[in-house]
Amino acid sequence: MVSVQDQLEIKFRLTDGSDIGPKTFPAATSVATLKESVIAQWPKEKENGPRTVKDVKLISGGKILENNKRVGECQSPLCDVAGGVTTMHVVVQPPPLEKEKKIINEPKQNKCVCVIL
Repeated sequence: MVSVQDQLEIKFRLTDGSDIGPKTFPAATSVATLKESVIAQWPKEKENGPRTVKDVKLISGGKILENNKRVGECQSPLCDVAGGVTTMHVVVQPPPLEKEKKIINEPKQNKCVCVIL
């Protein structure tokens, strides 16, 4: 039998202030699974939605959560109220622009700039 403490109610706050959820997850759920849930529930009308788990960062209690951690391990006793809804902030890394890709692929040239006053 699953106790109430083994279940966490989580809502995901997007950068525009809107929320996804709240939804109940077992404490043993991985952060990567939470990210997959965010991607699946991402509002269709919003632009620049995440495509992969690597595009999403979840922040809870001021800390970026690591994919291999379990939700129960990430709880902060100062921020999370027992039996309450935990809010996790969602940050989506924008896809790199074509111009940036070209710059990354080009070899770096040694340049020196001197200013004599």
